[in-house]
Order: sequence, then C-alpha cells, then structure tokens
Amino acid sequence: MLRIAVCDDNSQDIKTISALLHAYFQVRPDLLGQVTVFAQGEALLTLPTEELNFDLYLLDVLMPGINGIQLGHRLRERVKGVEIIYLSTSDDYAVDSYEVRAFFYLRKPVEEEKLFEVLDRAVEKLKQRQDSSIIVHTAQGPRRVMLEHIRYVERVGRIMRYHCTDGMVDSQTIRASFKEMAAPLLADHRFCLCGASFVLNFQHVTGVSNHTALLDDGNEVILPRAAAAAFKHAWGKYWLEETSTW
Repeated sequence: MLRIAVCDDNSQDIKTISALLHAYFQVRPDLLGQVTVFAQGEALLTLPTEELNFDLYLLDVLMPGINGIQLGHRLRERVKGVEIIYLSTSDDYAVDSYEVRAFFYLRKPVEEEKLFEVLDRAVEKLKQRQDSSIIVHTAQGPRRVMLEHIRYVERVGRIMRYHCTDGMVDSQTIRASFKEMAAPLLADHRFCLCGASFVLNFQHVTGVSNHTALLDDGNEVILPRAAAAAFKHAWGKYWLEETSTW
C-alpha cells in the first residue's frame, strides 16, 4: 500500500493532482494506493505523529500560513523514511527544496507523463529502502536493523555501536577490522567511512560545519580532522545526485 498525502491550498490543483494519482494507480494494478488531501499545512501538522504514516508527500510550495518548504522541514522533524515531491508554478524555491532533501521538484501544471515517471522512481526507492537491512549479532542474539534507521556507527572498544533512530544497538566483540565489519554498510551508497572508526549515513546528515557533522536529531559527530574535507565533499555529491533532475 502506497500512502500519499497531497497538500495544496488551491482546490482545482487538488482535484487535478488527485485525478492524476488515481490514474497512476489504475495503470499500475499491482500497486495499491491511498490518497489523502489537505488544504493547508497546518491541517496536516495537527495529526498525531503516528498518523503521519504516509510514504509520499506531494506539497505545494506557495501556500498561505506555513508554506511548503516550512512544512517539509516540520515533517522531517517528526517522521523518517518518507519522500517529498514539491509542486510549484515557479523555480524560485528549488534550492530551498534541496535543504529539505526533497525527492523531486515539479513545475505546475504537472504533466501526467512526468509525474508518472517521478512516482515510479519514488516507489522503487521506497521498496529498496524497505527491503534494505543488516543483521547485527548482539549479546542478546541476532537483530535485524534497517539501514535507513542507522544514523552512524562507531567503534567503541571492541564492539560496533549502531546509533539508530529508535535507539542504540551494540554488537558482540568484533574480531576483524572496523572497516571489514562495516563492509555491508559501505556497499550501500548512503554510507561513508570517516576515519578509522566511524561510518555515517548521509541520509541523516543535515550539514557539515568545519569538522562536525550535523545530524537530523540535533546531535553532532566530531569528524577526524584529516577526513572532514573529503566527507563534506562526498556528502554534497550524494545530495546533488539524490535531488538532480533527469
């Protein structure tokens, strides 16, 4: 089930986008979908966090009150693992959408072919994310950890400590190098080895300031001085590729 939230203050645009989304599900019969519409960002934000369980948000940029960019930031603070597509009559906010880590930025009026293409790519990304996990051997037994939930991993003594969105997970004593043990993570383009004992997930890094990685939960990771510049470059390249048009 693909759950989509549409937020737009223009009633005609809501009708148009909703019709396009229903047409999309009709030509993708193997994909079940549910579309919920909101006329303003405030209405969306009044929902309890557990009800913000949409997979994909289609947000108008220019709305009275809280605009789409502000709304995107607020949603990122409350929910993880979602994708945001912005809809706008102007390109003026494309750079701002980058800061929200938007999946795509579409110009209105939205073309059916382009929207369907973007939706297909978003669906594929969501599926890959859902299927992507590793097994961490802990003192309590094996534990499956979703890669998207991992903010960063560090070596603490002889264990690997996984800092996740839902808490910490400590591995059993490792008997190989940190880099070797982190190989399953480093095979995924979201993860970057930083120094000899840190692996960070670009998805959860909101910025890099001097020798500090800023995380989406408000915490910071001090980067090894010699690795900070390379990490910042790799982080910027990752987000450019994630938000680039094609």
